[in-house]
Amino acid sequence: MNNFHSNSQSWLIALSLTLFCHTGFAADNSWTIPKEGSIPANMEGDYIRYGKELILNTQQYLGPHAKNQNMRYSGNNLACTNCHLQGGTRQYAAPFIGVVAIYPNYRKRENSIGTIEDRINGCMTRSLNGRELPRDSKEMKAMVSYMSWLSQGVAVGAKIDGLGFHKISVPNRAADKVAGKLVFEKQCQGCHGAEGQGIPKGNLADGAGYQFPPLWGQDSFNEGAGMHRVIQAAQFIKYNMPFGVSADNPVLSDAESFDVAAYINSFSRPAQDGKEKDFPLVENKPVDCPYPPYADNFSVEQHKIGPFQPIIAEQESRASAKKLALIP
Repeated sequence: MNNFHSNSQSWLIALSLTLFCHTGFAADNSWTIPKEGSIPANMEGDYIRYGKELILNTQQYLGPHAKNQNMRYSGNNLACTNCHLQGGTRQYAAPFIGVVAIYPNYRKRENSIGTIEDRINGCMTRSLNGRELPRDSKEMKAMVSYMSWLSQGVAVGAKIDGLGFHKISVPNRAADKVAGKLVFEKQCQGCHGAEGQGIPKGNLADGAGYQFPPLWGQDSFNEGAGMHRVIQAAQFIKYNMPFGVSADNPVLSDAESFDVAAYINSFSRPAQDGKEKDFPLVENKPVDCPYPPYADNFSVEQHKIGPFQPIIAEQESRASAKKLALIP
């Protein structure tokens, strides 16, 4: 196992160094989408291109209707790009640009040091409601290759602007699902449908995937996915939805994003087995994690929709007390 982990990391390091030499980029933290022409015309380039194709059309290669039955790793018909918009190149939409520069890192959900491969498999088992890709598979190496190519020139350990999600100011109240329904009807159902089931690009049984993905139901992300947390979902929605808005000029307010996120997450979706084992150090659990156990006595419902300020205040107080206890 240790040798395998070492080989996997060696692959990533070697690829990153090779990409750096190919492009001649100076290490910086600016938001730069590499040109397609910078993909080398060799095996490395083949992996990068295949990785991009996997991100854009995950369901076709890894989904429940993939032609090769042995490659059916996803449990739904979503593609990575349904959340990581524009193939992982859009700011504040969980992009891949610069992401390999921050791994390995500490993962609170597992209470361990996680690699980029671990992060990909987190998406495979939660957002795609499937099973893990083998770490030494061509598909895993291709995805990492594509992410490394997108991250060329970003300094190791750097967190560039646009990575992850843009924060919102969380309203000091519980999310209003009735108000959220009105936002959904006005801003969301035109693409995602009145029942939130999305619009397929064609026949799902043929691996067509979705033009606009389902937001709940059995073909959506499962209960253990990050999008099932109302604050995280609201951050994504605020700066990326309705489709076509820019992070610089959002349409929805923080409150509208908060309310519609709660409405979307009020519907049923696939279960996540073993989610009660997430966050072994329970005090590290995000305040909006919708499933127990918790380090506090607030209800599951309050952890789902708020108000979150009392939970945040108690969490901060507990963290401060822990720090003081460490002072000699």
